[in-house]
Amino acid sequence: MTCVICRSGEVNPGTTSFSVERGQMTLVLKGVPARVCNQCGEAYFDEATTRRIEEIAERVEHAGVQVAVQDYVAA
Repeated sequence: MTCVICRSGEVNPGTTSFSVERGQMTLVLKGVPARVCNQCGEAYFDEATTRRIEEIAERVEHAGVQVAVQDYVAA
């Protein structure tokens, strides 16, 4: 697949870091599975990964954490 952002890179399976900001909470997830462009680094997440990111962010936000850095763990 060709990257829709840079239109020149190839998108391949890999991992990336992803940050989420909600209100006063900032979460950085490391090692998130994605398809990543080899030119610009744009990451594409599948539906299951996106749902899991949302679940983790909601859990961290409800815990009252302001800043968290953690490894991505699939459900």
